[in-house]
Formats: sequence, C-alpha cells, structure tokens
Amino acid sequence: MKTENNLPKIIPVMLAFFTMGFVDLVGIATNYVKSDFNLSDTAANFYSVMVFLWFLVLSVPTGLLMNKIGRRKTVVLSILITFAGVSIPYFSYSNISMFITFSFIGIGNTLMQVSLNPLLTNLVSTKKLPSYLTMGQFVKAIASLIAPIIAIQATVHYGDWKLLFPIFAVISVIAVIYLSLTEIRELPVEGKPSTFGECFRLLSNGLILCLFFGILVHVGIDVGVNITAPKLLQERAGMTLADAGYATSLYFLFRTFGCFAGTFILANFSSQKFFVASIITILVGVLGLFFSQSAIFIYVCVALIGIGNSNVFPIIFSKALMCMPDRNNEISGLMIMGISGGAVFPVLMGIASDSLGGQIGAVIVLTICVAYLLFLISKLKTIQHNSTSTN
Repeated sequence: MKTENNLPKIIPVMLAFFTMGFVDLVGIATNYVKSDFNLSDTAANFYSVMVFLWFLVLSVPTGLLMNKIGRRKTVVLSILITFAGVSIPYFSYSNISMFITFSFIGIGNTLMQVSLNPLLTNLVSTKKLPSYLTMGQFVKAIASLIAPIIAIQATVHYGDWKLLFPIFAVISVIAVIYLSLTEIRELPVEGKPSTFGECFRLLSNGLILCLFFGILVHVGIDVGVNITAPKLLQERAGMTLADAGYATSLYFLFRTFGCFAGTFILANFSSQKFFVASIITILVGVLGLFFSQSAIFIYVCVALIGIGNSNVFPIIFSKALMCMPDRNNEISGLMIMGISGGAVFPVLMGIASDSLGGQIGAVIVLTICVAYLLFLISKLKTIQHNSTSTN
C-alpha cells in the first residue's frame, strides 16, 4: 500500500507541518507588540496583515514554482525563509523589525502551505488524504498551542516573551535538515504547465470560487479568535495580558484535540456530516461571545470555536483537490491564497471594535464569517454528489 510504504517519509513531512504552526504565533505576538508599543486595535492588527498579505500575493506563483523545482524543494525553501523570520527578533526588536519578522514568517508560510499539502498526495492514497491532512493540522496545532505558553512563561520567568523566537528557530533548522535528507518521489507534471492567468481562470469554476472563500473566512475566524479572545478577557473580566493570553492556548488546545479526533473520524465517517457538525459548533461558540461576561463563559465559547474550526481547512482543501485532480498544484495555490483572510478579517475586526468602542465589533465580523460557512454546506453536498456519481 502507498501509505504503508511511505510511513517513514511522512515523519519529516509532519515535522514540516509543525513549523507551519509558527504562523499562529501572530495572535499572541500581536497582543504583546500592541502593549509594548502602545498601539490601537486597528494599528496592532495590521501586524497580521504583514503575515497573511503574502498568501494573497505569492500563493499562485508558488504553485507555478512547484511545477519547476518540485514540492519537497519548495517546502525546504519555505522553512529556510521561516527560520530567517523567527531569527530577527533575537537581534532587533522594534516596530519596523517586527513588521519584517512577520513578513518573513508570512512569505515562508505561504510557500509551505501551498507545497506541503500537495506533497502528502505523493505519500498517501486519495481515500486517506483528508485523514492525513487533518493529522498534519493536528501537528501544526501543537506548535500553535505551545507558542502562547512559551511566550507567557518566558515573560513570567525571564521577563522576555520574545524567547519563543530562538526556540522556534532551532526547530526550523532540524526540520530543514531532516526533510532535505528525505527522498520523496514526485509524479511529474502532466502536459504543459499552467500560466499565471490560467491559474486564476480556475476561479471561474463556481465550486472552486466558493471553496476559496471558505478558506478565506475559516482563517479569518482562526486568526480573529486568537487576537480577540485575550482582548475580551481584558475588557470584560479585567484580566492582565499575561493571564488573558492563555485564551489563545485554550483555543489551540481544543483545536489540537479536534484535529486529533478528526484524523480518525474522517478516515471512517462522512466528511460532509462532520463539516456540518463542525460549523454548528463554531456558530454556538461565536453567538455565545455576544453574551459572555465572565471568564469561564468566554473560555467555553473559545473552546467550542477551537474544536469546531479544527477540521474545516482539511475538508475544504481535500474537496477542492477532488474537483480538478489534474490541477492539484494550481488548486493548492488558489486555496492557500484564501489564507489571506488572516490579513483581511483582523483589520475589519480592529476597525469594527474601534468604531463600536469594544470587542463586540470583532464578534460581529466573526459571525459574518460563520454565516458564510453555513452557506458553504450546500456547495460541499454538490461536490460529494459529483464525486459519488463519478465513482
């Protein structure tokens, strides 16, 4: 079997998924940078733009780059760029240097997201792909989970939250070496490689376009909760930033648990029904944030959103690959371009919060994101039906 023969090669790929999780440090880092430089919500949330803007700019070009140099080499390049990014704060910490740091992390993560997911298609069967994509998200979520904890503990014990950057830099070096020494046989690109324009013309497919926006709002929820949850605890429960920062870890704890459970659920049950259950769980959590005033209530809502949002990405991504299997590199680039939602929605949340004088503005934007995912349920049914008919 394809999966069984390639299990040793899946390990370094999963380590690469761990480095992919470094991008989620932007949530807790934004709150610390806001405090350190005394910024407004709108100004602070622009740091997330410097991370996720690159998904809009570089995702499709990365898909084309993969056609030339291969997926594994693209992943290795992405980790090297990420290493450069997380190394900067060790030498320089200023408003400008942090913009540069987040930019490098964003560029590296764009290349990684576009190339790493399709790389798995060379190692696992199509049937097992959603399950292994979810496993990758589970490993990624572990990095996302520990980033806030490291930052908080570094602040408490050493007075410097930025110590998490050199720790992640060392892990990046290990990932680069491991993956560089691993040979992965990649299938050659069939036919003439797509041009830039041909990639974007794939969005003329209505299903592909809907799935693209699905990724957009999924990441908007992911990054938005990371940034908003600590602020809600500060605003409504009177917590300090150090204490409120654990809300981000709680989110990723339940997101990690959800990914772990999803690895087995998606291998044995309908992804369509699981998607519906996930969106309903997110909806309950977001609606709860409108009324939550105590820390416990906010924690419960954050946990619900975390577990609900944990498997949205692999389900949407795998459905997109099913639409056009012969255009996996290009489809991957388009889907990952949707991660630019991490640049769009936090800014909208910051503007809404500043305008309404509280984090209720951010919660309203989160609700709009969930509303779109509810709409997307019917579109996924269409893809499921077409796939069943084909088989």
